[in-house]
Amino acid sequence: MSTEARWAGILRWIFFGIVVRFVVLIVLGLNVRHRERLPQKGPAILAANHNSHLDTLVLMSLLPLRVLGRLRPVAAMDYFFRNRWLAWFATHVIGVVPIKRQRSTPDEDLLAPVAEALERGDIVIFFPEGSRGEPERLAEFKSGIARLAGRFPQVPVTPVFMHGLGKALPRGEWLLVPFFVDVFIGEPLTWNGDRRAYLNEFKCAIERLAAEGHFPPWE
Repeated sequence: MSTEARWAGILRWIFFGIVVRFVVLIVLGLNVRHRERLPQKGPAILAANHNSHLDTLVLMSLLPLRVLGRLRPVAAMDYFFRNRWLAWFATHVIGVVPIKRQRSTPDEDLLAPVAEALERGDIVIFFPEGSRGEPERLAEFKSGIARLAGRFPQVPVTPVFMHGLGKALPRGEWLLVPFFVDVFIGEPLTWNGDRRAYLNEFKCAIERLAAEGHFPPWE
């Protein structure tokens, strides 16, 4: 292991073991339902709704530190790779799998980096909505999660619904507002052979999880 890799591992442990857990557990407060449904090893996919910069960090804090090196959140390349230092932190400490938003050529496989992570046996964190949406509102789910499920039918996809992070740190804001967060873990889904039907099944799973909270609409 190189010196850079050793330092990255130390920084990763400090960041997630101390900083992230302090923010998530002490500053925000976290209620997790059905934690036993979380995958303990890969390959696996955690697929969640997306409202905040904190979404990835909260999901990564749910799993034991021993699997931290196998957690690979998917993020847009143009966002985290705007400068060298942010790119280094994203890839070496957070473990981001960067993907492009647009193809350079008609036959380019945008999901190839995600496929490589799954082939290595990693646990991938995926946001089917794509970019962050309006606070506490579900956006339309894109076909990427169905394409991944069809490509890796043996890999379980665990739906996750998160509530509260869109108010704690919504899109476009950098000031953290203490706000209690609820996380609902669904039963893993298996590939059903049809992309459209699978996407609808995933949507229904997320909606069922959201309904468990009986949350009133935001003002």
